[in-house]
Amino acid sequence: MKGESNLEKLIATMSPDLQPGEYVFVSVPDHIPFLHASPLGFFLEKEGSTMILEREKADALGFFYDFVAAWITLKVYSDLSAVGLTAAFASELAKQGISCNVVAGYYHDHLFVARKDGQKALEALKAMAPRTI
Repeated sequence: MKGESNLEKLIATMSPDLQPGEYVFVSVPDHIPFLHASPLGFFLEKEGSTMILEREKADALGFFYDFVAAWITLKVYSDLSAVGLTAAFASELAKQGISCNVVAGYYHDHLFVARKDGQKALEALKAMAPRTI
């Protein structure tokens, strides 16, 4: 089954869902010893390995972080080649003064916004759907 690629349908059915908890981005020079941290996300960069972790795990492992995020999942199954969805929700969040870090999974997009903006971002995203129908 292929994901949705029609922008109007994607926005109308994105069904944003605010996950419980607090999340952080950390960077470690060598990822191998830290795979036991069970990161939500992982990306190798030249400067180090970036992991997205639950804040409690990062604290328990003594990792430094400077951004605490809320995590919103768009429950629509979006096609990885769909055009415009990221631009649409990023623009809407920008109008609200909300920064957004996006991670695309195979099935869904995952948005990390400042913890204090989690509920406000969720409401802004939900408000987008009626405007597309």
